Amino acid sequence: MPYIPHTEDDVREMLDAIGASDLEALFDEIPDSLRIESLDGVPPALSEMEVGRLMLDRADRDRRRLNFIGAGAYEHHIPAPVWAITTRGEIYSAYTPYQAEASQGTLQAIYEYQTMMASLTGMDVSNASLYDGASGLAEACLMAVRANRRSKSARILVPRTVNPTYRSCTEAIASTQGLSLEPVDYDRRTGRTLVDALAPHAGQDITAVVIQQPNFFGQLEEVDELADWAHAQGALVIAVVNPIALALLRPPGEWGSRGADIACGEGQPLGVPLASGGPYFGFLTARREHVRQMPGRIVGRTVDLDGRSGFTLTLQAREQHIRRGKATSNICTNQGLLMTAATIYMTLLGPTGLERVAAACAARTAELVGKLTTLDGVRPSFEGARFHEAAIRLDRPVQAVLEGLAERGIVGGYDLGRHYPELGQALLVCATETRTSEDIDAYATALTQVLERAAAA
Repeated sequence: MPYIPHTEDDVREMLDAIGASDLEALFDEIPDSLRIESLDGVPPALSEMEVGRLMLDRADRDRRRLNFIGAGAYEHHIPAPVWAITTRGEIYSAYTPYQAEASQGTLQAIYEYQTMMASLTGMDVSNASLYDGASGLAEACLMAVRANRRSKSARILVPRTVNPTYRSCTEAIASTQGLSLEPVDYDRRTGRTLVDALAPHAGQDITAVVIQQPNFFGQLEEVDELADWAHAQGALVIAVVNPIALALLRPPGEWGSRGADIACGEGQPLGVPLASGGPYFGFLTARREHVRQMPGRIVGRTVDLDGRSGFTLTLQAREQHIRRGKATSNICTNQGLLMTAATIYMTLLGPTGLERVAAACAARTAELVGKLTTLDGVRPSFEGARFHEAAIRLDRPVQAVLEGLAERGIVGGYDLGRHYPELGQALLVCATETRTSEDIDAYATALTQVLERAAAA
């Protein structure tokens, strides 16, 4: 809501109704030893006018620039109806109450979302979304340990081609619960994870293997070989996928001879703006036999006593989310607003529209790489098929080049040196359907100027 409507009299009346002397009495269960007197890092309160001015100043910093960075969050066109509908009052302010069945509209939206995500990933079941793609991978790993009861090791093989942010987030969440995340190196020529890299783990107790498609470099993994190898070792397969790419690529439910067991990823490409880094939402789908181990909420369709269709939370008791360390999951809610936007986005585009978006992304990236690699000092880092991301190698420090591009109004890409120093001066670039040929020409021209200035210096 744009403002809080409660006056001091309203607050006093509510406190009297519940028998509390003041607002502080609502927190009397917190021991004094856990309280702090002040928040030194929090600035003084601002007035409504001052907050408005501050937010406008911050928005001005995000000047409209030509964006060629992806690395897990992507600039896609969002049709106008998506957020026109999502921000309607009955949706924007709605929250599923503890008596969830009272919110049939919310539950139906979640049910439709689950149906679409299960279809898109080729899996049997979906939950009601997660906080983001990174924490979604952590939850998928924890779910795999619960689901693969034959494995006692809690060892997860995580290729280095998986998004570094996802890996660090999963390490932070899952390693504290006894999981061992073991890295698997990639082939320097193709930028892919080869089955040969998994060979040293053959015959060992492996709980699950993570496969990202396309991987962080944008390269397409040999998912059939990797999935079949994992299943041959008695391990589950966790797929990390880009939902837009699934309009062109085979879904994880069809990988190898058995398909992946769990699929997760970031839902931001489905109608959610970049928004300076969030909020986003994660998705998680799985094969039917693992549904009891799925975190978060699941909505099912049923009929009432009169035979009318209705929707309800199913297969899980809410209590499983509030038992701390003994809980299957501590996810008691979901990114419902963003999930609703994604449902509307997928409804508007349909399978054909999604396929057109994905094809345009692949074509624009091919055009971008083709254009940039004609410049002196620029060459592709890897060979082989890719989606809408590509790694290129420069003959000079990447950071200085990115700064030069920024001066010319271009966000030039993601510096891979932070996580992959072995690649040298490597830059990850991205082009979605929002980039035109004129945009790509502008990037190439700006990069030429930056490289020439650096050579002259």
